[in-house]
Amino acid sequence: MTTLDQLEAARGGDRRSLARLLSSIERGDDASHQLNQAVFGQTGAAYTVGLTGAPGAGKSTLTSAAVAAARARGERVAVLAIDPSSPFSGGALLGDRTRMNDHALDDGVFIRSMATRGHLGGLALATREAIRLLDAVGFPWVLVETVGVGQVEVEVAGAADTTVVVVNPGWGDSVQANKAGLMEIADVFVVNKADRPGASQTVHDLESMLDLTRGSGDDGWRPPVVSTVGTTGEGADGLWDAVGAHRDHLTATGELEERRQQRLREELALVVEQRIRAEAEARLSAAARNDIERDLLAGRLDPWSAADRILDGR
Repeated sequence: MTTLDQLEAARGGDRRSLARLLSSIERGDDASHQLNQAVFGQTGAAYTVGLTGAPGAGKSTLTSAAVAAARARGERVAVLAIDPSSPFSGGALLGDRTRMNDHALDDGVFIRSMATRGHLGGLALATREAIRLLDAVGFPWVLVETVGVGQVEVEVAGAADTTVVVVNPGWGDSVQANKAGLMEIADVFVVNKADRPGASQTVHDLESMLDLTRGSGDDGWRPPVVSTVGTTGEGADGLWDAVGAHRDHLTATGELEERRQQRLREELALVVEQRIRAEAEARLSAAARNDIERDLLAGRLDPWSAADRILDGR
């Protein structure tokens, strides 16, 4: 079955074909390039939501609760769960079935784990392409859940229309929050595990930090702070309402289109970077077979001069 055949099958609801196409995107092979060319220009209907936060914040449980809230409203949802990479296989350590078993048999939900593979640029590009594919096969909502708050996670969350930052009661102080960059990337804050002591104080702290750093926002949007209990689903409807309110705001102000155009510019840069890296690796491989590497290792050539010779094709 060709890539285009698989695409048509996925549009018809064949999950196995969709999974194979997503695997192709993760590999970044020629089939994935053909796929992107086929679906580009046929997308833009899906709305993407990124969920990020420190490990242990309960993001997977909260994501499951958010999916349940969306399904109760008749929405179809796809979830991309960005997991740590296995150091042995490069695959995701946390699998689909261990995350959101409540939705495993729901035809209106599709869940996929994607591995970081320790490659920021590759993952950031693959995430964007995976979102586009899920959009193309008819999912109106795509949730992207990340494992932490590092550079990889912030990059991936940046692929979303709305970014939700999840924290727990007693979490950090304002210095830690700003250091993590969370105040800048959040469109919605969630205090999860709000049934624990200190939840109301954490909400107050976040509101105070927003007063100091964001105010009403230059764009007129002040991130709301929503309290949830992911394990019971409490507050999930409020979270979904907040996401919907942010979508309406972005649409009304024209910022949604601006954000998406900026992401296309960023994606172009990632594609160019990926191709340049591939060419550089090919030239380095060739250099290993000639005198350049031998002269470098023998100390007769410095790395900068060696690089000049490789790039000059000498």
